[in-house]
Amino acid sequence: MVLTSHSELGNTGEKTGFWVEEFAAPYYTLVDAGVQVTLASPLGGPPPIDPKSEQPDFQTASTLRFNDDTKVQTLLANTLKLSDVKPEDYNAVFYPGGHGPLWDLTEDSHSIALIEGFLASKKPVAAVCHAPAVLLNAKDGQGNYVVKGKAVTGFSNSEEEAVQLTTVVPFLLEDELKNRGADFQKVADWNAFAVQDGLLITGQNPASSELVADKLLTALDV
Repeated sequence: MVLTSHSELGNTGEKTGFWVEEFAAPYYTLVDAGVQVTLASPLGGPPPIDPKSEQPDFQTASTLRFNDDTKVQTLLANTLKLSDVKPEDYNAVFYPGGHGPLWDLTEDSHSIALIEGFLASKKPVAAVCHAPAVLLNAKDGQGNYVVKGKAVTGFSNSEEEAVQLTTVVPFLLEDELKNRGADFQKVADWNAFAVQDGLLITGQNPASSELVADKLLTALDV
């Protein structure tokens, strides 16, 4: 699992990072199925948590479990540096969302190389909410964007409008995926929705994180 290292919400003076539920629900879904999970981030060490995701309204059974799980909190505080991660050492990669990835992981050369390496080796790549942004600059062996012609989803324009951040984020994810030639799919705001097209597995919003993890388990034949 690759998490963001970016903590600044544009020029607002507010903080961002990864969304707790989008980490916790997939993490426990995978671990409970017997998957061994390694955590990484661009800078290594503790990735920033979006403080909004810790508010009472956004708590789920998975986040409550995380809040009491000192072992996982220790793992999270000591993520590997992304540049030290090699795709040949793993069977799949999962990117939790939050707004942070829009700023760092989208352009991170190590992340892009990791994704390209996984796909070239026929290994699944999963991302939820804002994290499908990590796919935007990844290309296949022919130099085409990996999302071109692929059914994908992610945080929609209308959902970004609902949280009033359309003028804060560096780009609108739905627009940019479409600009890369993706077949962008979505359902009504805040409803759970995940889509798989070949090795790409994407989810629309926080409610979709467990669905993405379930599809990843199926792809891994766990």
